[in-house]
Amino acid sequence: MIWGQYFILDDLNTILFLICGGFIASFVDAIAGGGGIISLPVLLLTGIDPVAAMATNKMASVMGSFTSAVTYMRSGKVTMGLIKYLFPLSLVGSFCGVIVVRQIPADFLRPLVVVLLVLITIYTLCRKNWGQSVSYNGVTKKILLVSTSLAFILGFYDGFFGPGAGSFLMFAFLYIGLDFVGAAANARVLNFASNFAAMITFVYFGQVYFHYAVPMGIAMIAGAYCGTKAALSRGAVYVKPLFVIMTISLIGKQVWDLFK
Repeated sequence: MIWGQYFILDDLNTILFLICGGFIASFVDAIAGGGGIISLPVLLLTGIDPVAAMATNKMASVMGSFTSAVTYMRSGKVTMGLIKYLFPLSLVGSFCGVIVVRQIPADFLRPLVVVLLVLITIYTLCRKNWGQSVSYNGVTKKILLVSTSLAFILGFYDGFFGPGAGSFLMFAFLYIGLDFVGAAANARVLNFASNFAAMITFVYFGQVYFHYAVPMGIAMIAGAYCGTKAALSRGAVYVKPLFVIMTISLIGKQVWDLFK
């Protein structure tokens, strides 16, 4: 595949469409994850093939997730004592996932993802005060063992398949005792790691449409910044409902894909 063939002058309406879609997707993703259910269909509507759309989406998403990660880190919401162990594992896991997905179709995971997302939604709704305050007391051997395993597994999943990765990461951080804002912050850092590894791999294989990824990515920087600031200023009462909405939306999207 020759990269240069994609550097053509696109219709202005297409670029504007990508910019709007990228901003909205990144705004939502910075708060609750799940932005891919907006950005990926936006790219598919341009007419590019699904693998190229996924690759281009990863490159644009790197810009947004990096912005979210840095903004959350500057606010002090990222648990650096834990994330320093998880970041490289998410990076390596995602790289492995992209390599494997080039050999094995990933659609067989869809039914399992639907079941897991349904369970996450039910659990979150049933625990009324869950994620409203922080109960995390630092890194223990148990937390380190569980979280490092999940970082690699979810990194692999994000590179291999992807839908719901942000929701699964947020749920994992909530489960170890972070509040919704802290969970969103740490999830975005690991999301950046998995997106970056996937992007590098896709670029190496020449599957990124750079003339789509760059304007969409710039819009995602703005969306991620605005979304992160909204989450930090409004807190868990704002993040939790959006987390539930996006998780339910992900369930609907995966069920639709199963039966279409």
